[in-house]
Amino acid sequence: MKIKQNRRNFIKTTALAGAGLGMASRYSTAARWSGILGSNDTINVGVVGCRNHGSWAHLEDSYLNFPNVNVIGLCDPDLASIDRCSKIMYDKGARPAKAYTDIRKMLENKDIDVISVATPNHWHALATIWGCQAGKDVCVEKPVSHNIWEGRKMVEAAEKYGRIVQADHDMRSNTKIEAAVKYIQSGALGKIKFCHSWVYKRRTSIGKVRESGGYIPRTVDYDLYCGPAPMGPLPRVNLHYDWHWQWDFGCGEIGNNGPHHLDLCRWVLEHNDLPERVITFGGRYGYEDDGETPNTSITLYDYKTAPILFEVRGLSRSKDDPLMDSFKTITQKGVKLFYEWESKNPNTANIIVCEHGFVDMGRQIAYDNDGNKIKEFEGEGVNSVLNFVKAVRSRKQEDIKAPIIEGHLSASLCHMGNISYRVGRESSYEEVNDAFRNDYEILDALERTYQHLRANGLNMKELPVILGPWLNMDSKKERFTGEHAEKANKYISRNYREPFAIREQV
Repeated sequence: MKIKQNRRNFIKTTALAGAGLGMASRYSTAARWSGILGSNDTINVGVVGCRNHGSWAHLEDSYLNFPNVNVIGLCDPDLASIDRCSKIMYDKGARPAKAYTDIRKMLENKDIDVISVATPNHWHALATIWGCQAGKDVCVEKPVSHNIWEGRKMVEAAEKYGRIVQADHDMRSNTKIEAAVKYIQSGALGKIKFCHSWVYKRRTSIGKVRESGGYIPRTVDYDLYCGPAPMGPLPRVNLHYDWHWQWDFGCGEIGNNGPHHLDLCRWVLEHNDLPERVITFGGRYGYEDDGETPNTSITLYDYKTAPILFEVRGLSRSKDDPLMDSFKTITQKGVKLFYEWESKNPNTANIIVCEHGFVDMGRQIAYDNDGNKIKEFEGEGVNSVLNFVKAVRSRKQEDIKAPIIEGHLSASLCHMGNISYRVGRESSYEEVNDAFRNDYEILDALERTYQHLRANGLNMKELPVILGPWLNMDSKKERFTGEHAEKANKYISRNYREPFAIREQV
């Protein structure tokens, strides 16, 4: 229902509603909501994290367009971000929502039925667990966790408190992709042999101010912003978004866009576990800045059914060409794989290689081994948040397209790749080449990466390459085993800053 009102009064109402946002008690028991919502019952939503995905994917393009759904709470430690979402709601004719800088205060609001979490990664798990404990259903952005251990705690919290918790993995709501997945799983192209996945997305320098510290906007409660992460001088120029490239807050590109594509690979492979082994190598090339995560990397996941090769490129096609790379390679059996790209926009997709052909999952087209089109899949992309709302109404776990367990496992793939990189050592191009001398696909990816960097005026043979070790994973215990386990398992969890700690017993 649209409400006519003066914008100044709208923003004032929104801001004043969140005044007096002090400390709240920790949630240990849920105010259980056991009622079953019918199709005409109103669902009241609190959006946690009001920038980027929070403002459009979890607000403008979703909840504000759904019947019998009201956004009644906006939460962000940055008042400027809340104002941004308040303006979107005003322009859409929605009622003003209460503003909160502290999620604990929002969760005390018994009128809120569900929360949508679109914060930086380091807040995803804690917000979800607190939400479950407060009796709220939760839709949480990818990657659902900042580390493997807390992801498992999210699963435990959802089960313990009987909540609907969805990982916001869009591809599982796309019926064209679902049709392609079922086609592959039917064996129409024979056995799956290999999964190629990549994210080629231009990333520029985030600047270099770590020694002096960056500027923290006066609109930000920095203590609440840091939450579980260490609180010190801002270690970058921009508070927002660039946190992706620093380990205390983000998970790099593999944890940014990677969860969608790795989740799709795991879905195709029908693996409800973690791979036996993982290895990553790469570096941060083209600039020197405060970023810590690689902008160029290759990760191999050794699943029994078929391996997954995941590539990251943060530089454009060449130093003189702003377009992003196409994906082109030739398999060991001579099959030409291709994903043409002529755009500055990100090239992010998957190709599933089978015995008798391959499937372009980005465009949902199946080809034979000679590159002839066999089948183009039909369907539509359903809003993943709409699926979440459907599950909230029905209370049926089967209505959740991406349950939290799926989000946890796919996020864990990202974390595994990052951990191999973080315990790696500086190596030469020749050492990397020698380490994979018997692995055709990795050597091919290494050569393609070499040519990519060369086109950007960088000689990989003269640059240091971080070569991670092969890490062995015990999927049942979700811990590493073997030679490098002691170092690797230090990154399974993190040191949480009180009072923003996740407890062993959720």
